[in-house]
Amino acid sequence: MAPTPPRLAWLDALRGPAALAVALHHAAWTFIPEAWAEVDRRIDVGTWGVFVFFMVSGYIIPASLERRGDLRAFWAGRAFRLLPLLLVALGLALLLAYGGAFALHPGLGHRPLPLVVLGNVTMLQELLGVPAVIGVMWTLSYEMAFYLIAAGLFTVRQAHRSAAVAIGLAASAVPLGLLLPGPVVRGRADLAAALLGVAVLAAVAVSARAGGRVRTAAAVTGGLLGLALVVLGSRIGAWQGLTVLAAMFAGTAVHRAERGVIRWRTAVAAVAAVLACGAFAKDDPGWAPAIVLAAAFFGGAFALRNRWFPRWLTHLGVISFSLYLLHPLLLRMSPNLPLYFLVLVPLAYLTHRLVEAPAQRLGRRWSARPAGPENVRRGDPVESTAGALHGEGAGGASVTG
Repeated sequence: MAPTPPRLAWLDALRGPAALAVALHHAAWTFIPEAWAEVDRRIDVGTWGVFVFFMVSGYIIPASLERRGDLRAFWAGRAFRLLPLLLVALGLALLLAYGGAFALHPGLGHRPLPLVVLGNVTMLQELLGVPAVIGVMWTLSYEMAFYLIAAGLFTVRQAHRSAAVAIGLAASAVPLGLLLPGPVVRGRADLAAALLGVAVLAAVAVSARAGGRVRTAAAVTGGLLGLALVVLGSRIGAWQGLTVLAAMFAGTAVHRAERGVIRWRTAVAAVAAVLACGAFAKDDPGWAPAIVLAAAFFGGAFALRNRWFPRWLTHLGVISFSLYLLHPLLLRMSPNLPLYFLVLVPLAYLTHRLVEAPAQRLGRRWSARPAGPENVRRGDPVESTAGALHGEGAGGASVTG
């Protein structure tokens, strides 16, 4: 009998090209701006990459939560997956900025240091009106909002309604986007940003440690805060922000359909709603082709999910978080585009081996510790097949691993 391919290798086959696309987008604007302008007015390659990431997150993150059935283990897994590399990248960015090899956002120096730390370490900076130390961290804020909403839905046993959530978010994106073209939480609203950031941290901590109704209340509060931050705090505007969230829940709907929880036509309707309502969210000719082709690429890889993918391609997916987070740090230090990638890929491999992989192993050991009975709840009974997911893919997640 021929061996079967790894269960979720197709997700890594998506992550690698997505990470390289984002890196290429920023590097090309740095090294070959005139030529890249011709490409960018036809398709925004960076947007294509991040929307592939968002759909991958939507597919795998709720399944991971339901597999664990434990908010403590879920949040611990996210922390061990994201924070070690994030802290290393932030430290490198500050060192490079001190040496003149990396440009920090000029607004960082005008905000209170504790707020800057709070925003960037919680990865909520984009939604709190706080400048990011590394610009590409903006996507992590939407990932965090998605985690919060997914955790809230899980605790009230509504996780299976992902298609309806995707359609609702996509439909509401248009009127809310017209009403709120920019963030409400912005500028120097330091106290409001700090209170919102602390409130999210408190909701996560209580939902991870408490049980029963307290846990449910905390998780639902966290979900509502996540949604409110996207609507009111999105620097890119509510239309684009809600489109991002809707795309992630559309990815979840695909997973539900694959597991037989919902009909395929419902999942397809969710994806179609996101594309229809999100196509005009940005006044940029390259935006709509990017999100449509991202959905098509995701769908194509999904259709081939039972096939073998080249090992080099899946390995790029494994190191995709390092590729994504570190690539801006090299832009000023590389003399040309080919050398940029010749340095970036080995560096990402190194940081994955030395930082990400050990932290993930530690996180798995920590999460394996038994949780109290009040802290464990399985998802809806129809979701029990999520237990077949023996991990979050070979690489562990999407933009965030």
